[in-house]
Amino acid sequence: ASFLGSQLLYLVIKYFALQIITMADDDNNDVYGICATQYCNQGWTSILSSMSPYMYANLGIAFGLGLSVVGAAWGIWLTGSSLVGAAVKAPRIRSKNLISVIFCEATAIYGVIMAIILANKVKKPTSAMSQLPANWDWPGFYYAGYGMFSSGLSVGLTNIASGVSVGIAGSSCALADAQDASLFVKILIVEIFASALGIFGIIVGIIQSNACNFPVDAME
Repeated sequence: ASFLGSQLLYLVIKYFALQIITMADDDNNDVYGICATQYCNQGWTSILSSMSPYMYANLGIAFGLGLSVVGAAWGIWLTGSSLVGAAVKAPRIRSKNLISVIFCEATAIYGVIMAIILANKVKKPTSAMSQLPANWDWPGFYYAGYGMFSSGLSVGLTNIASGVSVGIAGSSCALADAQDASLFVKILIVEIFASALGIFGIIVGIIQSNACNFPVDAME
């Protein structure tokens, strides 16, 4: 499943990037859509360098939210299945072990928070234009796009790790609690530390995105 997902992501990125680098007119034949730039078919360098910073910013939002939800769902799947199974023999564990599910859900909440913060930073130009002018703040433009992309990845990847680790710890907690109630608090401490990984990610993500501001007007 992970292999298919990576291949699908590759195809999506390649499609959108090729749409950008192939929108050039052929001077001799005047055919729209023919790849006529110096970067044509130059591999990943041409794809990644030709993508708009707006694209990078929105990919960062998507990865930050999407990967966080994947981590939360994965963790809930792990701990929830063990909780329901163990509760058949020990019904007393059902209520207090729901805290493991809450810890998993927290990773998705971190992703939602970061996605909202990043989405509010994407600003369109004040005046409508088909192309950005030469005196546009290009360094700040690309810095904002790359910064928001890396910020989203930081949050998304750490939340995947946090969600899976909380899920595995929560699963073990439910099974151990079913056998010995005194083990619940001890394993719960492990879950708390696993959940803290997501907090580290969102803190660093916010710091990364602090200086990311899209220009809205051309420089004087």
